[in-house]
Amino acid sequence: MLAAIDIGNTNIVIGIFDGDRLVSSFRIASRAETTADEYAATLDGLLRMANLAPKQVHHVCLASVVPRLQAVFVELSKRFFGQQPLIVGPGVKTGISISYETPRDVGADRIVNAVAARGLYKTDLIVVDFGTATTFDAITAGGEYLGGVIVAGVTVSLDALFLRTAKLPRVDVARPQSVIGRNTIHSIQSGAFYGYLSMVEGIVTRMKLEMKDPVHVIATGGMASLVCLECAVVDRIEPDLTMMGLKLIHNMNR
Repeated sequence: MLAAIDIGNTNIVIGIFDGDRLVSSFRIASRAETTADEYAATLDGLLRMANLAPKQVHHVCLASVVPRLQAVFVELSKRFFGQQPLIVGPGVKTGISISYETPRDVGADRIVNAVAARGLYKTDLIVVDFGTATTFDAITAGGEYLGGVIVAGVTVSLDALFLRTAKLPRVDVARPQSVIGRNTIHSIQSGAFYGYLSMVEGIVTRMKLEMKDPVHVIATGGMASLVCLECAVVDRIEPDLTMMGLKLIHNMNR
């Protein structure tokens, strides 16, 4: 079995593959102060609930945008799974050529998503990943990563609004019943939901104009299923896109 680990700023997603089948996945909080032993204890409990054991995992592939936690999970992989992990980064085969001015600046998660998207669809692509930051990535049918867009995630935007105002409350992201809010909470939710929806549609539309050829748009990440249900420019939601990319990269580097 393969453990695919995606370390983000807010969450860590761990997927367990049996062959090409994703048999289970777990989402835990990213905390820089948490030790390898503490994460191992949490993961041990999650595996037990899924009727899995660490000894069944013979390979580990990880992508990280948090250097401190990358080191923690390298240690965890060695001690908990008994495996040296494959870390997505320079020198690892991906099948993607990067046209960024500084290729090393592209986050590992964005490359992993590009690999998965190209594996699914043999056309020009835009991948929208709703995480702590929302990223838009442009990939050609030939596997060239062109670049993209980075904006603050919707929860980050709401947190900033709460922290920088004296009277506005902290609210959860939700789809309001109407655009015109009839109270403060609904007004904030409307701004977050419809404002973000319009932003996604606007950026994707402009990216498509620059890419010129027909483009397939894929959404992934924690907020994708909420925001993109009404999004006119998204063709498909792929919640396990990053896990799929890690699996493909593992296969390329065996």
